[in-house]
Amino acid sequence: MSLIITDECINCDVCEPECPNEAISQGTEIYEIDPKKCTECVGHYDTPQCVEVCPVDCIPKDPAHQESEELLWVKYEKLTGNKGRG
Repeated sequence: MSLIITDECINCDVCEPECPNEAISQGTEIYEIDPKKCTECVGHYDTPQCVEVCPVDCIPKDPAHQESEELLWVKYEKLTGNKGRG
Protein backbone atom coordinates (compact mmCIF):
# COMPACT_ATOMS: atom_id res chain seq x y z
CA MET A 1 0.00 0.00 0.00
CA SER A 2 0.98 3.56 -0.43
CA LEU A 3 2.09 5.74 2.46
CA ILE A 4 0.43 8.94 3.63
CA ILE A 5 1.71 12.00 5.48
CA THR A 6 -0.53 12.96 8.38
CA ASP A 7 -1.32 16.44 9.67
CA GLU A 8 1.38 15.93 12.32
CA CYS A 9 3.89 16.87 9.58
CA ILE A 10 6.11 19.78 10.63
CA ASN A 11 7.28 20.63 7.07
CA CYS A 12 10.89 19.91 7.94
CA ASP A 13 11.72 19.12 4.29
CA VAL A 14 13.70 15.92 4.97
CA CYS A 15 11.32 13.41 3.35
CA GLU A 16 10.95 14.90 -0.14
CA PRO A 17 14.55 14.44 -1.36
CA GLU A 18 14.66 10.89 0.03
CA CYS A 19 11.88 9.58 -2.23
CA PRO A 20 13.38 7.75 -5.22
CA ASN A 21 10.05 7.93 -7.10
CA GLU A 22 9.50 11.66 -6.55
CA ALA A 23 6.15 10.81 -4.96
CA ILE A 24 6.47 13.45 -2.23
CA SER A 25 5.70 17.10 -2.87
CA GLN A 26 4.76 20.17 -0.88
CA GLY A 27 1.00 20.43 -0.55
CA THR A 28 -1.09 23.38 0.54
CA GLU A 29 -0.27 22.96 4.22
CA ILE A 30 1.93 19.87 4.55
CA TYR A 31 3.86 17.49 2.34
CA GLU A 32 1.80 14.99 0.38
CA ILE A 33 2.49 11.59 -1.15
CA ASP A 34 1.15 10.72 -4.61
CA PRO A 35 -0.20 7.16 -4.21
CA LYS A 36 0.31 6.55 -7.93
CA LYS A 37 4.07 6.99 -7.46
CA CYS A 38 4.63 5.58 -3.96
CA THR A 39 6.05 2.04 -3.88
CA GLU A 40 7.15 2.19 -0.23
CA CYS A 41 10.63 2.18 -1.80
CA VAL A 42 10.13 -1.37 -3.11
CA GLY A 43 12.74 -1.91 -5.79
CA HIS A 44 14.99 0.79 -4.37
CA TYR A 45 15.46 0.13 -0.64
CA ASP A 46 14.47 -2.40 2.00
CA THR A 47 12.45 0.18 3.96
CA PRO A 48 10.59 3.37 3.03
CA GLN A 49 13.20 6.11 3.20
CA CYS A 50 10.73 8.87 4.10
CA VAL A 51 9.68 6.90 7.18
CA GLU A 52 13.33 6.40 8.13
CA VAL A 53 14.13 10.12 8.11
CA CYS A 54 10.87 11.59 9.46
CA PRO A 55 11.56 13.10 12.89
CA VAL A 56 7.90 13.05 13.99
CA ASP A 57 6.79 9.63 12.69
CA CYS A 58 3.91 11.03 10.65
CA ILE A 59 4.12 8.68 7.64
CA PRO A 60 1.99 5.55 8.15
CA LYS A 61 0.57 3.20 5.54
CA ASP A 62 -2.46 4.66 3.78
CA PRO A 63 -5.48 2.39 4.34
CA ALA A 64 -7.22 4.01 1.37
CA HIS A 65 -4.52 2.69 -0.99
CA GLN A 66 -3.89 -0.93 -0.07
CA GLU A 67 -1.48 -2.81 -2.33
CA SER A 68 0.35 -6.12 -1.98
CA GLU A 69 4.11 -6.27 -2.31
CA GLU A 70 3.59 -7.81 -5.75
CA LEU A 71 1.54 -4.80 -6.87
CA LEU A 72 4.21 -2.47 -5.49
CA TRP A 73 6.78 -4.31 -7.64
CA VAL A 74 4.56 -3.89 -10.70
CA LYS A 75 4.24 -0.17 -9.95
CA TYR A 76 8.03 0.08 -9.51
CA GLU A 77 8.57 -1.57 -12.90
CA LYS A 78 6.12 0.79 -14.60
CA LEU A 79 7.64 3.88 -12.99
CA THR A 80 11.27 3.01 -13.66
CA GLY A 81 11.22 0.73 -16.69
CA ASN A 82 13.36 -1.69 -14.68
CA LYS A 83 12.45 -5.28 -14.11
CA GLY A 84 12.00 -6.02 -10.43
CA ARG A 85 13.07 -9.20 -8.79
CA GLY A 86 14.97 -11.77 -10.67
